[in-house]
Amino acid sequence: MFHFCFRGQIDTELAVLSQMLIFLHAPVLAENVVSQNMYETVLCFFVFCSRAIKTNQDLLPETPWTHIFYNDFWGTLLTHSGSHKSYRPLCTLSFRINHAVGGMDPWGYHLVNVLLHAAVTGLFTNFSRILFGDGYWTLIAGLLFASHPIHTEAVAGIVGRADIGACLFFLLSLMCYVKHCSTRGSSPSTWGWILGAGLCAGCSMLWKEQGVTVLAISAVYDIFVFHRLKMRHIIPALYKRKNLTLFFSIGLLTFWGTALLGVRLYWMGNKPPSFSNSDNPAADSDSFLTRTLTFFYLPTKNLWLLLCPDTLSFDWSMDAVPLLKAVSDWRNLHTVAFYAGLILLAFFSLKGSSDEQECNGRAVMNGKQNANGHSCHSEVEYKTLEVKSSFASKEENGIKKHDVQRRQLPSTENIVVLSLSLLIVPFVPATNLFFYVGFVIAERVLYVPSMGFCLLVTVGVRALYVKAQKRFLKNLVFCSTAALIVFYGLKTVVRNGDWQNEEMLYRSGIKVNPAKAWGNLGNVLKSQSKISEAESAYRNALYYRSNMADMLYNLGLLLQENSRFSEALHYYKLAIGSRPTLASAYLNTGIILMNQGKTEEARRTFLKCSEIPDENLKDPHAHKSSVTSCLYNLGKLFHEQGHYEDALMVYKEAIQKMPRQFAPQSLYNMMGEAYMRMSRLPEAEHWYVESLRSKSDHIPAHLTYGKLLALTGRKSEAEKYFMKAIQLDPTKGNCYMHYGQFLLEESRLIEAAEMAKKAAELDNTEFDVVFNAAHMLRQASLNEEAEKYYEMAAGLRPNLKAAEENYLLALQLKPDDVITQSNLRKLWNIMEKQDKTNIKLDFAYDIFAITQPSEI
Repeated sequence: MFHFCFRGQIDTELAVLSQMLIFLHAPVLAENVVSQNMYETVLCFFVFCSRAIKTNQDLLPETPWTHIFYNDFWGTLLTHSGSHKSYRPLCTLSFRINHAVGGMDPWGYHLVNVLLHAAVTGLFTNFSRILFGDGYWTLIAGLLFASHPIHTEAVAGIVGRADIGACLFFLLSLMCYVKHCSTRGSSPSTWGWILGAGLCAGCSMLWKEQGVTVLAISAVYDIFVFHRLKMRHIIPALYKRKNLTLFFSIGLLTFWGTALLGVRLYWMGNKPPSFSNSDNPAADSDSFLTRTLTFFYLPTKNLWLLLCPDTLSFDWSMDAVPLLKAVSDWRNLHTVAFYAGLILLAFFSLKGSSDEQECNGRAVMNGKQNANGHSCHSEVEYKTLEVKSSFASKEENGIKKHDVQRRQLPSTENIVVLSLSLLIVPFVPATNLFFYVGFVIAERVLYVPSMGFCLLVTVGVRALYVKAQKRFLKNLVFCSTAALIVFYGLKTVVRNGDWQNEEMLYRSGIKVNPAKAWGNLGNVLKSQSKISEAESAYRNALYYRSNMADMLYNLGLLLQENSRFSEALHYYKLAIGSRPTLASAYLNTGIILMNQGKTEEARRTFLKCSEIPDENLKDPHAHKSSVTSCLYNLGKLFHEQGHYEDALMVYKEAIQKMPRQFAPQSLYNMMGEAYMRMSRLPEAEHWYVESLRSKSDHIPAHLTYGKLLALTGRKSEAEKYFMKAIQLDPTKGNCYMHYGQFLLEESRLIEAAEMAKKAAELDNTEFDVVFNAAHMLRQASLNEEAEKYYEMAAGLRPNLKAAEENYLLALQLKPDDVITQSNLRKLWNIMEKQDKTNIKLDFAYDIFAITQPSEI
């Protein structure tokens, strides 16, 4: 199924062997199949996919699919100042199809990645056959690619699909161009093949940006492999007007590549992306020397990962690769050795030799080959390692000579030139040569260049095998290559084990990028309720990089959730100082201040948050959600102070700024509450209905809408909403309390008392619930039970004087709040029983002059 069917077929044994190791990436998948809790086991496949998949609105069915072609890979408008400019609509479309079929189940996403890797492996093996013929050299190239550990991130990490998909169409385009070369001048179909090559190149670029480089690789293949030209022959051939069809094809490739790049640049707003200094520290350095030395060194580090992938990491940003700040840095020796070797290899390959050629690994002197122009006469020493070519000359469109020439295998020099091009050219966009990129090293970016590396290793091994004179040396070369493949395969299996869950993945990255690894590990430990370990992980991350705003915020959030509010405020303020646009830190700071009664400071914090623009922010959707939440809480603050007009103005602003993914039911419900307090019942009903429309199981909206229906005389409808709220969450005492209040107002005292007792049983640690239950039981003349609940309430708040002071303070902020007035009066009833006095109760009636306050 993986074969791209050109002339002839790979032997069945070769096809099977060349793709056996694609299943090295399947251990995680197989583990997930038998897992009892598959979602937790494979959750790590969404580790880096949060924005690309989990929070990407372009994957949802309610979002028009055309948005994919206007937004970047992460769902942000491509022309937005904070966009990553990663335009990969075909990859996003594949995610949307995954989402439509299996929702957020990560197993299906991973299965697609494995299948795509299998297809790429098959295509690469088939392309290797064009260079090495039917033999074990093709098998070795295929096995090297299938087993290489550098592919683990691209296959196991869902966002790596962009690289796999780009490589798939990269190879399809290259194979189409190979077919174009073989039929050029002999068949009209040749122009269909070059059209296919162009279309596949465009699709490759729409999977990932580097896919467009296949056009340059196609040109290299045409010039140096198919036509076997040397550098010194190209210019004379152009002047002498030889090989005009060649230069016409190259012209078409150049035109199409320029057009694709031009459209791509225009579509992203003619502006390069901007990244934070932690993404690419060298790009942010003020020193030209530091930038130069570091950028020259990074390709060396990438090649070492291909050659010896011993140390791999999920993230290489921040200080994972320390900057080269001086010429005396010993790593510069690696840089010099790398570029010197690269230049020498390219020079001798391009220069070539006219006296000696090679045919599938066999030396051929003076250009003499066997009759079919493909393979050489076999020798005894090759019989165990090579499969003799079975191609025979055949006539195509009456032209036999052309077919013979087309089938001739390229020399070692030809393959080296193509391999170097395939290794270097697709990697050029990641070198910071033309524009800064948002990473230091990314293993998945090496997926396409690794094809050139595998070809280079194969042709090098073949050259050593040919040069070896003794059987022992030949066997040594062969066994060493087999051992390399086995070691690569074992490393791939081990690395897949790291990707089986988030904790293992992050722990494996601590030695490479401790700040990022500890921080992400803290999130995992927190989700596992290992609070002390999570806090320790966050502090370890900050030890290595103290100004990480996200980590400061995460630590503050952990402390807030554990009621350590003063410490949480400290870390939120540090996070804001590190990143003044971090809206979520303002949001939580304001919430803490509001709960501490520092209303004015909370109001200023919420207002400041609401004024932060979303320009140049990496995730504008998350920012808008936080700003909307700030406005929502600011509106609640005004609401609690009785400033309903101000609250409505803020709520309306929140609706205007609300992003698509924001859940608006609470905001709509609070708007209904504000209108209801202003006795504007039709508007209140409208927003209650909107709240229920946006989320049909939103319990607060059922309760508030039920109260409005009861107030407007629609008693039966109101009761249905109260009962529906109880059905939605039978464990929530507040639902029973509201229903009991409704029944009390309907004079159904016994039923109201039952609801009150149920509420108190469920929320027996909530003072207000127990307190109101006691009052409702008293109203039903169940005095003994009421007394029991009054005592329980007194036990929850033994310092009744402090409770009284809190209620009085609340009334100073909102004097007309009948609920607070009622609760205070009931509190005084308890205090009256304890003190045997009626002074405070009489004083309450004198102050408020309330005849029948509503009770909750």
